[in-house]
Amino acid sequence: MADITHPDYDELAAHFRPIFTRIAEGAVEREQHRQLAHEPIRWLKEAGFGTLRIPRDEGGLGASLPQLFQLLTELAEADSNLPQALRAHFAFVEDQLNQPDSEIRRRWFRRFADGELVGSGWSEIGNLKLGEVLTKVTPEGEGWRLEGEKFYSTGTLYADWIDVYAQRTDNGRDVIALVNTHQPGVERDDDWDGFGQQLTGSGTTRFRQAEVAQDHVYDFSERFRYQTAFYQHVLLSVLAGIGRAVVRDVAQGVAQRKRIYSHGNAPLVKQDAQVLQVVGQIASWVWAVEATTQRASESMQLAYEAQQRGDSEANIQAANVLAELESGKAQVIASELIPRAATELFNALGASDTRVSKTLDRHWRNARTVASHNPVIYKTRDVGDWEVNRNEPTFIWQIGNGG
Repeated sequence: MADITHPDYDELAAHFRPIFTRIAEGAVEREQHRQLAHEPIRWLKEAGFGTLRIPRDEGGLGASLPQLFQLLTELAEADSNLPQALRAHFAFVEDQLNQPDSEIRRRWFRRFADGELVGSGWSEIGNLKLGEVLTKVTPEGEGWRLEGEKFYSTGTLYADWIDVYAQRTDNGRDVIALVNTHQPGVERDDDWDGFGQQLTGSGTTRFRQAEVAQDHVYDFSERFRYQTAFYQHVLLSVLAGIGRAVVRDVAQGVAQRKRIYSHGNAPLVKQDAQVLQVVGQIASWVWAVEATTQRASESMQLAYEAQQRGDSEANIQAANVLAELESGKAQVIASELIPRAATELFNALGASDTRVSKTLDRHWRNARTVASHNPVIYKTRDVGDWEVNRNEPTFIWQIGNGG
């Protein structure tokens, strides 16, 4: 049965696939020279990619959550940095979708229809105790002043706004502050030095008495319920997209490879049964990851719909538990199989394909970096604790120094 509330996926994807192709054509060069993806981000903005989840009657494209995450997977196949760079943007849009209709919400949607984007400013490093928030927002006049420093500020180098996790100085409450990047009080550095996902626009962001509008600060407790699963799901889409890129590159590499071994099985590599087995194994792993990622996105859609319908608290909580558990299960699978696929790729090719000029190592580096977010061992534990004891998974967590 057709879904009258959302566009057809193939029609939606067809709008963006030519852009994805252009993005993919420059991905290796950007990786080799550490060139931030400002131009590809501009192409996506101009095409309305940032409005995917905004309802069509409010200037957006009206995509469902499964459609959003499938499109992010296709984008990640072209360049895995870009969906992660847009992670905070789509999370903030999702948060607004879960808020009551208001002029503030409509104003945000208009900004996004005009191509504006949101980046992330949540994590702090250094001498930070567990649960402590050093970034502070202080009321001043008709607005607020923001002071502090964030790291892992994913997407901020491409963003017009930053979604900042901070603490109010007047009452000590944890809040979200939306700060405009186009002001002297916001400093952004491209100093993310991870071995993968180097072009996500992450790094250090400093707020030096940055101005924040009065209505751009609200309690963190008001954030949408399935946010942890949502953030994780963007990373799942990134991993699935990396896997698709691995399948693409290994298939092309085998089809074009001329060098063979004297103890191989065929006069051409593309006819060697053992090599074909390796490619088939990789393709099967990636298919499994993409299938579980899409399956888990459907449970998140149910959580969203339960909230929109105003279901009972018990039904809403059950839907959120399911979304969190299924994103955790998918993370367990993706975190193992995609780095494995990116390594197995070289068993189908050879030492000549480890040359820096080919940059095939980026798939493993990027996948391993993404898989290191949100420790998978704790997700596995949560899943097991639910299956055995019916204890709900961890929805909100923090990081800092222990002891």
